Amino acid sequence: MNFGLRMVSEPDQAPIHSITLFVALLCACILIGHLLEKHRWINESITALAIGLCTGTLILLTTKGRSSHILLFDEQLFFIYLLPPIIFNAGFQVKKKQFFRNFMTIMLFGAVGTLISFIIISLGTAQLFKKLDIGFLDTVDYLGLGAIFSATDSVCRIR
Repeated sequence: MNFGLRMVSEPDQAPIHSITLFVALLCACILIGHLLEKHRWINESITALAIGLCTGTLILLTTKGRSSHILLFDEQLFFIYLLPPIIFNAGFQVKKKQFFRNFMTIMLFGAVGTLISFIIISLGTAQLFKKLDIGFLDTVDYLGLGAIFSATDSVCRIR
């Protein structure tokens, strides 16, 4: 009797391994990050970066630098399923009193600071590329580089 079950071949197991690894790493990041931040040793985001760096290094060492299906990045999975909960969680955890009390500071760092960073990075890359004679890019390309590199989180979490 088959009961509708089939043997799982090796190529079919790659998505299962990557999803299992992702869930395990996510749980480890949440648990270890919370414990370390509770004792004020290290921030959750730094813990997640360290765990990701160690995991990536371990995978590259065990596969001896060969291409691994575990290391593939699916943009659709990230932008549709993973990014919205992260954004909603960050918005949900904002302390409203502290947010509105520091609204001008947040706007200064968030809007004006990012604009200043954008201008400096755009002009700096244009001058650096010309000085190093890397190649000529259009003005739009320099502005794109400035937009990409200045779009970091310039506003720290308010406690």
